[in-house]
Amino acid sequence: MIAARLSAPKRFEAVEVEEHEPGAGEVRVRLNGCGMCASNIPLWEGRAWFQYPQPAGFPGHEGWGYIDAVGKGIDALKQGDPVTLLSTRAFSQYEIVRSECVVPLPSQLQGRVFPGEPLACAINIFNRAAIEPGQDVAVVGAGFMGILLIQLISAAGARVVAISRRQSSLAWARHYGAREVVELVDQAIGMAPQIAGKAGFERVIEAAGSQQSLDIASALVGERGRLVVAGYHQDGRRHVDMQQWNWRGIDVINAHEREPLVYVEGMRRAIQAVCDGRLEPWPLITHQFPLERINQACQAMIQRSDQFVKAVIET
Repeated sequence: MIAARLSAPKRFEAVEVEEHEPGAGEVRVRLNGCGMCASNIPLWEGRAWFQYPQPAGFPGHEGWGYIDAVGKGIDALKQGDPVTLLSTRAFSQYEIVRSECVVPLPSQLQGRVFPGEPLACAINIFNRAAIEPGQDVAVVGAGFMGILLIQLISAAGARVVAISRRQSSLAWARHYGAREVVELVDQAIGMAPQIAGKAGFERVIEAAGSQQSLDIASALVGERGRLVVAGYHQDGRRHVDMQQWNWRGIDVINAHEREPLVYVEGMRRAIQAVCDGRLEPWPLITHQFPLERINQACQAMIQRSDQFVKAVIET
């Protein structure tokens, strides 16, 4: 089979690797594609703490496809079933995972692009935020994840303010129900009192993963409000204004999950949210690349043209 291997910074290579049979309790999935995640980019760019080459298919973790082979002891899944899956080597034609790490897709989603893992993340972040109808909620960062969260928050009956650097992202936020949008500028921290008003926001979700987005998100939270860190911070240390956090008595939630079964349950709930109309991911998947052009996909994520929201790799 063919897989992408990150052999050095900025150098994915298409390599041929051996295709294995699934063991007991495992399934082999023929992948149709895998989403590109912003967390892939630092590894692709290179950091002092990463080692190369990386394993073939890594770090693809947003895959979907259909079951190609079933190991012993599995009755609930069969060859040909369309699935989304939780894995780490999905920049590949095939992936073998435990059966509990795949979620079947219903008939209305068959044949569609469906990166289940980021949709599960959106569901899990929303749950950790504990959004209630009528609340004032700010979302800082309106990329793919931020816009998914805006959809869920709006559907829950809360009022959303979206904050982003890109006008195209703010347009998506408006489309999906944001009551107000604010352009994030270099000195945005000074805008916080004007954005938040006297009371501040009851919930603030930071979904960009930068020091600036964390600073302004912190400044927007009202007394006894909740700051939810959903952005993936992986490029060094972060500094927080602990005095401000203490004085306001806010709750701070790290919304990243590490328990696989929580992700899988999030996938199931995401499938339901898509089927009942609370989530609409497909207009946000703006770029598709074949596996052999995965380096160009990484470049597209960095450059982020006005039209760019989400890229997927076709395998």
